[in-house]
Amino acid sequence: MSESSLPATREAGGTLRWFRYLYRVPLLVLHVLIGLPLTMACIVITPLARIRLRADDTLEQLMIRWWQGNLMRIFGFRLRRFGTPLPGATLFVANHVSWIDIETLHSQRMMGFVAKREIAGWPLVGWLAARGQTIFHQRGSSDSLSGVLGQMAERLREGRSVGVFPEGRTRGGAEVGPFHARIFTAAVEAQVPVQPVALRYGTRGEAQTLVAFAPRENFLQNFLRLLGERARAAEVHFLAPIAPGEVDGRRAIAELARERIVAAMAGP
Repeated sequence: MSESSLPATREAGGTLRWFRYLYRVPLLVLHVLIGLPLTMACIVITPLARIRLRADDTLEQLMIRWWQGNLMRIFGFRLRRFGTPLPGATLFVANHVSWIDIETLHSQRMMGFVAKREIAGWPLVGWLAARGQTIFHQRGSSDSLSGVLGQMAERLREGRSVGVFPEGRTRGGAEVGPFHARIFTAAVEAQVPVQPVALRYGTRGEAQTLVAFAPRENFLQNFLRLLGERARAAEVHFLAPIAPGEVDGRRAIAELARERIVAAMAGP
C-alpha cells in the first residue's frame, strides 16, 4: 500500500449502512439457500465434479469460483484481477488481511489453503473451507506444522495447488509482515513454482485496515461489519512466479516473494 494513500475509515452506522443491510442480507440468504446446494452438488457428486470444461478447469472448480465471486459481490467488493495464475501444481503465497482473503483468492483460482484450525469452527466459512480442501494448522505447534508441510508437499506432487499466508497471521492491514521461510519447504521438496499474490482492498489499497480485524473484533463482528460497508475494489495481483531453482533455498524464496508483494502493494 502506498504511504501517500489515505486509509479508509470504519462507518459506525447510519442510514446508508442499514440500507445496505436491507438488500445485502436477503441476497446472502438466497446465496446460501440456493447457491450453496448447487455448489455442493458439483463438489460432492463425483461425476459432476470431474467434468472438465477446459484443460485446467473442472465443473467443481468453476462452481467454487462462482460461489466465492458472488459472495464477494454481495459484500460490495468489485473484483479486479491483474496477471494470470499459473496452471498446475503451484504454491500461491499472499499477504494476509482478513478472512475474506480466502474468498478473494478462491474467486480467481482453486487452491487448497493452509489456515489456522480456529477457522474450522467459524459459521459457514469454516465448513466451506473444509470442503475446499483446506489444511488446518494449530498455530504454535511444531508437530502440527510438520504434518501440514507433509500434506502440502504431497498435494503439490499430485499436481494440485496450495495457497498459504506466509505471515502466519493478520496484522491489521497496515503492513506486510515478515514471511516464515519454513512454509516454503513443501515447494522446494516438490520442485514446483511459487507465485506471489498481492491482495489490495480499496483504491490503491486504502481499505486494508478497514477490511482487517479491528482490535478485539471477532469473526462474526468483522463479517457483519463488512457486510454493511460501502462498495469498493478488491484487487488480486498474480505476480511473476519464482521457478524451482531460480533462487537458492527456502529463505531466499520467502524474501523474494515478499519483495514482489510489497512492491505491488505500493504500485499504482
